[in-house]
Amino acid sequence: MKEEVKLMKGNEAVAHAAIRYGCDGYFGYPITPQSEVLETLELLAPWDTTGMVVLQAESEVAAINMVYGGAATGKAVMTSSSSPGISLKQEGISYLAGAELPALILNVMRGGPGLGTIQPSQADYFQATKGGGHGDYHLIVLAPSTVQEMVDFVGLGFDLSFKYRTPAMILADGIVGQMMEKVVLPEQRPRRTEEEVRRQCPWAANGREGLRKRNVITSLELESSKMEEINDRLQARYEEIRKAEPRWEEIEVDEADYLIVAFGSVARICTKAAMMAREQGIKVGIVRPITLWPFPEEAVRKAAEGKKGILCVELNAGQMIEDVRLSIHDSIPVRHFGRLGGIIPSPQEVVDALTNKLIK
Repeated sequence: MKEEVKLMKGNEAVAHAAIRYGCDGYFGYPITPQSEVLETLELLAPWDTTGMVVLQAESEVAAINMVYGGAATGKAVMTSSSSPGISLKQEGISYLAGAELPALILNVMRGGPGLGTIQPSQADYFQATKGGGHGDYHLIVLAPSTVQEMVDFVGLGFDLSFKYRTPAMILADGIVGQMMEKVVLPEQRPRRTEEEVRRQCPWAANGREGLRKRNVITSLELESSKMEEINDRLQARYEEIRKAEPRWEEIEVDEADYLIVAFGSVARICTKAAMMAREQGIKVGIVRPITLWPFPEEAVRKAAEGKKGILCVELNAGQMIEDVRLSIHDSIPVRHFGRLGGIIPSPQEVVDALTNKLIK
């Protein structure tokens, strides 16, 4: 398949991207607002073209454990779900992190807590960036704001996941998953041969040779000193990721008096709000974190220098604001504006919040 330009939903785009980036297996379970990922893969039937396995599991728990098994063999495997489903997957995600396995997880967020609503939300920020399961671990977390980034982050997520042998998550809100935009689909990346998998992933489980087991994959270690060694190795790797992989976008930051920090689809709303504010003589810049973990601390710190105040805009009660506050000098006021329950703020609401909370 050559590079193509298509009009499609974000969820559909992820399915096309998974095939084209050479994904070996997808294991999922339906839940709104991300069910189109599985539905699109079933329609495209990649098992006939690339050999990709597509399986609807009996539950979210089963799906993430199938991902664990596929990842343990060195294959490029992924799953997708939405907020309550991701909660069910947390044990398996922690096991993946503990076993140092690469895998890609898509979370198209909906409102909570509990079953909540099927409308968009960004309230899984803590769950994704702070390690929603047990233990001291991190996921690499990518936050798309366009359907094109939904496509691009499939490849980037797999690449980073295999580079650092840690799971990666695409953390999209329901708006990005459901909206339609023009996208450029990449050319087909060939799936790796078994020989290439063994060469690129010497750590992977590959069955038995004679009577000797080869590369047993587990996150279990009963000896405390060895478990501490594993944790120390993971923490050193996370520090490497923190230094090398932060990603962000800046819009008219240098000449701004005020700063808005937002991610995902909300950053697009805030870009319009900043334009409206500038028309009123209020100079506003935007910082959009693309990696929510590692959070682009240095970029936010630098962008905040000399600013009169910062407004964090999120579809939650205030989660990313904690990382923003940790990134900057205490003397700069930081305020939060968010809508809950699936309500999307208008650009004018963001301008009003900026005025009321910081300028007055």
